[in-house]
Amino acid sequence: MARALSPPLITVHEALELASAHLLRPMLGLAPGAAPPPRRKADMIAEIEGLLRGDSLRRLWEALDETQQLAVREALDTPVGFFDRHHFELKYGRVPAGFEDDGGLSTATLLHFFLYAPRRHGFAPTIVPLELAQRLRSFVPPPPPAEVLAAEELPEAAPLTRRDMERPAQHDLLAVLRLVEAGRVEVSASTRRPGAAAKERVAAVLADGDYFPWRASRAPRRVREIGPIRAFAWPCLVQAARLAELRGSKLALTKSGRAALHAPAAKTLRAVWKRWLGNKLLDEFNRVDAIKGQTRGNGRRTMTAPSGRRSAVADALSRCPVGRWVRFNDFGRFMQVAGFDFAVNRDPWNLYLAEPEHGSLGYDGSHDWAIIEGRYALCLLFEYAATLGLIDVAYTEPHGARPDYTHMWGSEDLRYLSRYDGLHYFRLNPLGAYCLGIAEAYEASTPSSRAALTVYPDLSIHADAELSPEERTLLETYAAAEADGVWRLDRDRALAAIEHGHDPDEFREFLAARDDQPLPETVEGFLAAAKRGARALKIRHTALLIDCADAEIAAKLTTDKRTAKLCLRAGERVLAVPTASEAAFRKAARAMGYGMPPR
Repeated sequence: MARALSPPLITVHEALELASAHLLRPMLGLAPGAAPPPRRKADMIAEIEGLLRGDSLRRLWEALDETQQLAVREALDTPVGFFDRHHFELKYGRVPAGFEDDGGLSTATLLHFFLYAPRRHGFAPTIVPLELAQRLRSFVPPPPPAEVLAAEELPEAAPLTRRDMERPAQHDLLAVLRLVEAGRVEVSASTRRPGAAAKERVAAVLADGDYFPWRASRAPRRVREIGPIRAFAWPCLVQAARLAELRGSKLALTKSGRAALHAPAAKTLRAVWKRWLGNKLLDEFNRVDAIKGQTRGNGRRTMTAPSGRRSAVADALSRCPVGRWVRFNDFGRFMQVAGFDFAVNRDPWNLYLAEPEHGSLGYDGSHDWAIIEGRYALCLLFEYAATLGLIDVAYTEPHGARPDYTHMWGSEDLRYLSRYDGLHYFRLNPLGAYCLGIAEAYEASTPSSRAALTVYPDLSIHADAELSPEERTLLETYAAAEADGVWRLDRDRALAAIEHGHDPDEFREFLAARDDQPLPETVEGFLAAAKRGARALKIRHTALLIDCADAEIAAKLTTDKRTAKLCLRAGERVLAVPTASEAAFRKAARAMGYGMPPR
């Protein structure tokens, strides 16, 4: 974190010469065992210089209260002995007595023996002279490292909604991949963002739904809905991780996406998080849509690379204690104090609310960390880290949750600055520790037990206990749900699964491992027939169907040596031409005097 600079003071005598006699006299009165101070300033300086040596210096240090000692320790931790009030308040949540109002010490305190003004008039006492700093460093310990404040439990009085995301994320990953596999997720060809219908379909398959209820198709335009969060994130995440790609107007699974359907979900989620940190698909700050100017002109040119911001937040997140709740405000202070600070835009004058001139974020108080960087961190944590299951969250609706923007021009009609404003607490869980590289292996908070199944000859499957997300997803790949805990093998589902690369032998082993009895012959036969049937047909190539003007032309084209090898008769007047041979067929047909319009 960049700190303000002040000119260094070299000697104690130099520092005392800059101070007024009106300050030096009460200082001497505060010293342990003080006698009446002398009248002349030169004598006062000499007496104070004596107090700042040897045992008397240590006694002065020991007379400081805890907060004052921390202030000196922090100052000594900088090269020039500079006390940064803002940095101190962020780190400790308080300031030394006398610094509360204007940043300076208005009346004499013992801290005046250690901190001095760098110039004669109008400057706060913020510098430890280098000569004094050298003496103090021989016995004053360095300041404590910055730590994330955390608690075992959430505050009882807070009206918070709590979501433990470790298990739901593993369910959601597989559910969304299945939705993509079914061709149900449309995204924009230009932005790669999901459309309204796609977001509603994604929300419908998420464990416990999205964070907030919403219906994009029914929201009046005048109402600023909170809208989708997890349902927006998942289509972006699977694209960034190369588990899905755009084909036409819809997402389709890649080879990696198909493999992820059978891989441990935690391993895939870790890979998705790592890919997200470096992706260029989306700048999360764009989702803070009340702040304008991000995507055009100077505002766009001065936006920083999202990968650097993500890394800063991820690195700070990795410093959080696993299994303990962290208040977001404390996390933000920790980021700034511990050196995990970052900038969203190099020139906040280019960002604005409502109108570029009066609503610019360049004005004092409009570009504080909480307004810009804090909103970015809220989005990354709530929409992506929590969606992937790295953190559990405790939140409220955003309305009025963070009123720190309400003094800004153009904020009058905003009930919240971002849809993420209601995130108050989060907790790094074992999945997050694994994804962030803190833990080498993933050990679930609540290990999933392997549910017992009973497979009946009528192709029905009964679960004796609740299935894990992975078990349910695999079962529903081949079987349709009929009732709570009851499924029935379905030929269409089985054929579609095998067509898309699923191995029926793996599914057979899945059933056999969970049923104490041998699988019924009807089930063995069902799986064998599905395996044989799904592989009975193969696509050799795609072809154009060409309608000839009459049967005579069709006959000529299928018998002439120039075109006979490039087409097949598919009816009295219809020819089938392999797509790969289209250009050659056109050229040969033209030579024979026949043409056809371009596709």
